[in-house]
Amino acid sequence: MASVTYRQAGVDIEAGDELVEAIKPLAKATARAGVLGALGGFGALFDLRAAGFIDPILVSTTDGVGTKLKIAIETGLHDAVGIDLVAMCVNDLIVQGAAPLFFLDYFATGALDVAAATQVIAGIARGCELAGCALVGGETAEMPGMYASGDYDLAGFSVGAAERGTLLPRGVAPGDAILALPASGVHSNGFSLVRRIFAMAGLDWAAEILPGQSAGQLLMTPTRIYVRPVLALHKAGLLKAAAHITGGGLPGNLPRALPENYGAFLQTPWPMPGIFPWLARTGDVAAEEMLRVFNCGVGMALVVEDAQAASALLRAAGEDPFTLGYVTEQPGIVIDGVERLFA
Repeated sequence: MASVTYRQAGVDIEAGDELVEAIKPLAKATARAGVLGALGGFGALFDLRAAGFIDPILVSTTDGVGTKLKIAIETGLHDAVGIDLVAMCVNDLIVQGAAPLFFLDYFATGALDVAAATQVIAGIARGCELAGCALVGGETAEMPGMYASGDYDLAGFSVGAAERGTLLPRGVAPGDAILALPASGVHSNGFSLVRRIFAMAGLDWAAEILPGQSAGQLLMTPTRIYVRPVLALHKAGLLKAAAHITGGGLPGNLPRALPENYGAFLQTPWPMPGIFPWLARTGDVAAEEMLRVFNCGVGMALVVEDAQAASALLRAAGEDPFTLGYVTEQPGIVIDGVERLFA
């Protein structure tokens, strides 16, 4: 019997080594205070004291990008999903009042395409830069037979920290204002419905669905990373609670930031990227379903007492906040004028 190699079985160790060398400078560019050692060890080390913490509580998150990956693969726009992956994790850290410290990724594929994988990880590194956290490591798994040709999967893991006593939410009261930070588009949730709508309409990702903008360009706009403005608001003592608006939309995520017996009254209309009315019309999707599946233009909801001061700080940080509504004593999310949202 002739000898057989790992490469013949479908795993290319040399390609993996090539990828590690390609991403080392990307990871190095994300270094921050507290990181010990370099990429390539068996584990990553982080010194909380060197990062400036005195009595920290650690907060951890993990997430993925969902079926947006299918569009990334079909359009070849791989770097966007790297940013998405970081955003989905670090935006969940900051709503708890934690600053992101470091990030790890898991990249799995059937046969390693070094160029595509490098684009993905370059996006991850860019996301880490935007979030102020370090890309300290990860895992690249080549698993022939598990994935179709060209397919890959992603998962991300982030750890943050907050000083004891500063975690969110805290002190939420009826009458507090709810501000919103705009979403850049669909972000990273609801893409199974997006893909179904496109299939039903017989459209591909090159279709011009809004003036001068193809579907691929619009849909692959990365998830916004809100770390700097939200933490600035928190540091100034102006933030009581925050909700990252992901799968489940406003009705599913805003209650997670409120005391159990409280709710919210939201007033329409609010600023919304054109992709959402287009999806509602093209797919004949009910307004309630749109709000349950998509962020509908709200990337982050912020509960504050002093809306004027909070808005001024956010604008100084380069944001364009708008008022969504206010906290109520009655549980549940009431959205007034839903029919106006997707007209």
